This record gives sequence, C-alpha cells and structure tokens, in this order.
Amino acid sequence: MSTGGRAVSPGRRRESDVYKLMMSDFSVELVNDNICDLTVDFVGPKDSPYEGGVWKVHVELPESYPYKSPSIGFHNKIYHPNVDFRSGSVCLDVINQTWSPMFDLINVFEVFLPQLLLYPNPTDPLNGEAAALLMRDPAGYAARVKEHVRRFATREAALGRTKSGKSSDDGAAAAAPRGDAAQQRDAGEAAGEQREESEGGFLSSSEEEDE
Repeated sequence: MSTGGRAVSPGRRRESDVYKLMMSDFSVELVNDNICDLTVDFVGPKDSPYEGGVWKVHVELPESYPYKSPSIGFHNKIYHPNVDFRSGSVCLDVINQTWSPMFDLINVFEVFLPQLLLYPNPTDPLNGEAAALLMRDPAGYAARVKEHVRRFATREAALGRTKSGKSSDDGAAAAAPRGDAAQQRDAGEAAGEQREESEGGFLSSSEEEDE
C-alpha cells in the first residue's frame, strides 16, 4: 500500500504504482507505451481450482487515479461467479465500491484478485450459472473451473488473446449457459460465441456512478 502523509499528484502516483508493478514478479506490458493502459500476466492462486492458469488482465487507470479505482478486465476466459464470462468484467467490491487511495496496483494483483478466485461470492454474480453450480455442487464447480483453465488459460492462450484480440479456443466455446445438460451447454456455448465481443471487458463502478 502507499504510505500516508503528504499528498502526491495523480500523475506521479500513476507512474510510481506502474513502476512498482513492473519491478515486481508480474509481467507487465504498456499498451502503445501508455502508462494508463497496460496488461498484466496474472497466475491463478495455488491450492485453488485456478492453479496453473494464466490470464492477461487489462488495466486502465483513470486520470484521477488513485482517487478513482482502476478498470479491470480479463482478456482470456475465466469461469467464476463474479466475472462475466463473455466480456471479462469483474465484480469486486474493493475495486468497484470501497476503493481507497491507500490501495495500489500491487494490492490488486497480490491480494484482491487472488482473494476473488479463492473466495468467490455466489450471492452477487456476474455469471449466474457458475454461481448456481458453486452453491449446488462445489466439486462440480471446481471441475468446471479446471476444464476452463485447460481450454482458455494456458500461457499460449493468454498471449494469443492479447495479440489477436481473440483466443485460439474462442471458436470452440463461449459464455456458459444456464442448466446442467451437456447438450444444452454445448449448444449454448456455440450460440454465445457468435455474439462474443472481441475485447476483454472492464468494470469500475466508481466511474460508472460518476457518469
């Protein structure tokens, strides 16, 4: 976290926080050399169904960062109750509602996102099917997560999504539909993929509320 005391300008804080993230163990790339637009390689936490997965997470910093929260979106697909399967938008209270200037990007990637994957909140879902499966059948949910990690969250898939805007597996699957029947699921995936957007999504409620 950033230290208290004398306030610093948003521009200086953006530079400082991005630099600290680059000096950490995370792989960070600026988009078009824009310090407010970057991608970060995020690895699934150990001892979770997401272990071994690699996701490209797109981060956009508003001009008033850190006084407004960053926008966060998963590029390649992740199966999680609090992440929209098609757009990658994230539902995370600490980013969307309770963000503080005391937080920084290291907190996002070392604490907030790992906790989101370790402790999903099925009562406030963006993926209703995943939330229902987690509450009804935790073992089945874990198996579904691992299946999606294998299909969409390899390092090659993450890299391919960033370069082309579309994962190499995108033609085979899309948003998970509601219901349990495998035939329904496959049909829903095929239909959903035709509607899929080519870019990862973003969600920053503090910005939406201001609009």
